[in-house]
Amino acid sequence: MKSSLAALMAINKVQQTLLQRMTKQQHLTVSEWQLLDHIGGGENTQEILAQQTRLDTSTLSRQLKGLVAKEMVSKEAIGRDKRQLVYSITPAGTETAATINSAFEALSDEVFEHWSTDERNLLQILLNRLDKSMDRQRNVKKPLA
Repeated sequence: MKSSLAALMAINKVQQTLLQRMTKQQHLTVSEWQLLDHIGGGENTQEILAQQTRLDTSTLSRQLKGLVAKEMVSKEAIGRDKRQLVYSITPAGTETAATINSAFEALSDEVFEHWSTDERNLLQILLNRLDKSMDRQRNVKKPLA
Protein backbone atom coordinates (compact mmCIF):
# COMPACT_ATOMS: atom_id res chain seq x y z
CA MET A 1 0.00 0.00 0.00
CA LYS A 2 1.28 3.47 -0.90
CA SER A 3 1.95 6.03 1.79
CA SER A 4 -0.54 8.88 2.03
CA LEU A 5 1.75 11.41 0.41
CA ALA A 6 2.76 8.99 -2.36
CA ALA A 7 -0.92 8.31 -3.08
CA LEU A 8 -1.60 12.06 -3.19
CA MET A 9 1.25 12.53 -5.67
CA ALA A 10 -0.17 9.82 -7.93
CA ILE A 11 -3.67 11.30 -7.68
CA ASN A 12 -2.28 14.75 -8.46
CA LYS A 13 -0.62 13.47 -11.65
CA VAL A 14 -3.88 11.97 -12.89
CA GLN A 15 -5.82 15.11 -11.94
CA GLN A 16 -3.33 17.36 -13.75
CA THR A 17 -3.61 15.21 -16.89
CA LEU A 18 -7.41 15.41 -16.81
CA LEU A 19 -7.38 19.16 -16.14
CA GLN A 20 -4.91 19.74 -18.97
CA ARG A 21 -7.18 17.81 -21.32
CA MET A 22 -10.21 19.91 -20.28
CA THR A 23 -8.48 23.26 -20.54
CA LYS A 24 -6.66 22.41 -23.78
CA GLN A 25 -10.03 21.87 -25.47
CA GLN A 26 -10.74 25.54 -24.69
CA HIS A 27 -7.23 26.66 -25.77
CA LEU A 28 -6.12 27.52 -22.23
CA THR A 29 -3.63 26.15 -19.76
CA VAL A 30 -4.73 25.01 -16.32
CA SER A 31 -3.04 28.06 -14.81
CA GLU A 32 -4.84 30.40 -17.22
CA TRP A 33 -8.18 28.81 -16.34
CA GLN A 34 -7.53 29.25 -12.62
CA LEU A 35 -6.47 32.86 -13.17
CA LEU A 36 -9.56 33.46 -15.31
CA ASP A 37 -11.70 32.18 -12.43
CA HIS A 38 -10.01 34.60 -10.03
CA ILE A 39 -10.61 37.54 -12.36
CA GLY A 40 -14.21 36.46 -12.92
CA GLY A 41 -14.57 36.42 -9.13
CA GLY A 42 -13.63 40.09 -8.88
CA GLU A 43 -9.90 39.86 -8.15
CA ASN A 44 -8.91 42.45 -10.71
CA THR A 45 -5.46 43.91 -10.02
CA GLN A 46 -2.04 42.32 -10.28
CA GLU A 47 -1.44 42.93 -6.58
CA ILE A 48 -4.63 41.15 -5.51
CA LEU A 49 -4.09 38.34 -8.02
CA ALA A 50 -0.49 37.82 -6.86
CA GLN A 51 -1.66 37.50 -3.24
CA GLN A 52 -4.49 35.11 -4.05
CA THR A 53 -2.65 32.91 -6.53
CA ARG A 54 0.76 33.04 -4.81
CA LEU A 55 2.38 33.61 -8.20
CA ASP A 56 5.45 35.77 -8.64
CA THR A 57 5.00 38.99 -10.60
CA SER A 58 6.72 37.82 -13.80
CA THR A 59 4.73 34.57 -14.02
CA LEU A 60 1.49 36.42 -13.31
CA SER A 61 2.29 39.09 -15.91
CA ARG A 62 3.00 36.45 -18.54
CA GLN A 63 -0.26 34.62 -17.83
CA LEU A 64 -2.28 37.85 -17.85
CA LYS A 65 -0.68 38.85 -21.14
CA GLY A 66 -1.68 35.47 -22.59
CA LEU A 67 -5.28 35.86 -21.44
CA VAL A 68 -5.44 39.36 -22.94
CA ALA A 69 -4.01 38.05 -26.23
CA LYS A 70 -6.64 35.28 -26.25
CA GLU A 71 -9.30 37.93 -25.58
CA MET A 72 -10.40 36.20 -22.37
CA VAL A 73 -9.71 39.29 -20.28
CA SER A 74 -9.35 42.98 -21.00
CA LYS A 75 -7.18 45.47 -19.18
CA GLU A 76 -7.63 49.12 -18.38
CA ALA A 77 -5.05 51.54 -17.06
CA ILE A 78 -6.30 53.58 -14.09
CA GLY A 79 -4.99 56.18 -11.69
CA ARG A 80 -3.45 59.56 -12.30
CA ASP A 81 -0.36 58.15 -13.96
CA LYS A 82 -2.23 55.26 -15.66
CA ARG A 83 0.31 52.77 -14.27
CA GLN A 84 -2.08 50.46 -12.45
CA LEU A 85 -3.97 47.96 -14.55
CA VAL A 86 -7.41 46.59 -13.78
CA TYR A 87 -8.39 43.34 -15.45
CA SER A 88 -11.93 42.33 -16.41
CA ILE A 89 -13.22 39.07 -17.77
CA THR A 90 -14.67 39.34 -21.27
CA PRO A 91 -17.84 37.59 -22.45
CA ALA A 92 -15.63 35.04 -24.24
CA GLY A 93 -13.69 34.53 -21.01
CA THR A 94 -16.88 34.09 -19.02
CA GLU A 95 -18.17 31.50 -21.48
CA THR A 96 -14.86 29.63 -21.57
CA ALA A 97 -14.57 29.59 -17.77
CA ALA A 98 -18.15 28.34 -17.48
CA THR A 99 -17.47 25.55 -19.98
CA ILE A 100 -14.34 24.38 -18.13
CA ASN A 101 -16.02 24.73 -14.73
CA SER A 102 -18.92 22.63 -15.96
CA ALA A 103 -16.52 19.93 -17.22
CA PHE A 104 -14.70 20.06 -13.87
CA GLU A 105 -17.96 19.57 -11.97
CA ALA A 106 -18.90 16.67 -14.25
CA LEU A 107 -15.51 15.07 -13.54
CA SER A 108 -16.06 15.51 -9.81
CA ASP A 109 -19.49 13.92 -10.07
CA GLU A 110 -18.03 10.96 -11.96
CA VAL A 111 -15.14 10.47 -9.56
CA PHE A 112 -17.35 10.50 -6.48
CA GLU A 113 -20.36 8.83 -8.06
CA HIS A 114 -20.21 5.77 -5.78
CA TRP A 115 -19.22 7.64 -2.61
CA SER A 116 -21.77 8.24 0.12
CA THR A 117 -22.35 11.74 1.46
CA ASP A 118 -20.62 10.73 4.69
CA GLU A 119 -17.57 9.51 2.80
CA ARG A 120 -17.40 12.74 0.78
CA ASN A 121 -17.72 14.83 3.93
CA LEU A 122 -15.03 12.83 5.73
CA LEU A 123 -12.66 13.21 2.79
CA GLN A 124 -13.29 16.97 2.73
CA ILE A 125 -12.55 17.24 6.45
CA LEU A 126 -9.35 15.23 6.11
CA LEU A 127 -8.19 17.18 3.04
CA ASN A 128 -8.78 20.50 4.79
CA ARG A 129 -6.78 19.23 7.75
CA LEU A 130 -3.98 18.06 5.45
CA ASP A 131 -3.99 21.44 3.70
CA LYS A 132 -3.47 23.22 7.03
CA SER A 133 -0.67 20.82 7.98
CA MET A 134 1.07 21.35 4.65
CA ASP A 135 0.69 25.13 5.00
CA ARG A 136 2.42 24.95 8.36
CA GLN A 137 5.29 23.00 6.80
CA ARG A 138 5.64 25.55 4.00
CA ASN A 139 6.03 28.33 6.55
CA VAL A 140 8.67 26.50 8.63
CA LYS A 141 12.12 28.00 8.02
CA LYS A 142 14.16 24.85 8.67
CA PRO A 143 15.69 22.59 6.03
CA LEU A 144 13.79 19.40 5.28
CA ALA A 145 15.44 16.23 6.55
